[in-house]
Amino acid sequence: MTIAVYPGSFDPITLGHVDIVTRASQMFERVIMAVVKNPQKKPNIEIQARVLLVEQSLQHLPNIQVESFEGLTVDLAKAHNAKIIIRGLRAVSDFENEFAMSQMNKRLCPSVETLFMMAGLEYQFLSSSMTNEVARLGGSIEGLVPENVRAYYKSQRPIEKAGG
Repeated sequence: MTIAVYPGSFDPITLGHVDIVTRASQMFERVIMAVVKNPQKKPNIEIQARVLLVEQSLQHLPNIQVESFEGLTVDLAKAHNAKIIIRGLRAVSDFENEFAMSQMNKRLCPSVETLFMMAGLEYQFLSSSMTNEVARLGGSIEGLVPENVRAYYKSQRPIEKAGG
């Protein structure tokens, strides 16, 4: 069985992520969506909610498994006997950091390969941080995230200032 790991913060999962994992699900027998819990970053969405949103967004793909993790991606890959780490690329600017990360992963675990997948043309501009900013400022995130993520953002009530 060929297993791949697709790690990311998915804070939130976007349609660009869904595009990549959908295509990956056709290439591998199982894809593990690894929702990263990075203690150095303050997430916009807590880890349990991110895992649930990813699961809901991908329920139509039967060979996808979603889990949270902390630590090295290669350790997660080894724990699942995965031979592939999937990394999404939007633009050339993503490549330098992703390339360096892939080389470190290769050094740490030579048996695991990194597969770079380009986001679809309609999603090459899209990022989770940009989506969060648009949502925070009251803009529409329709067409940027799955419907369940839009509903999640709508259910979040902004904190009102004292006295008003």
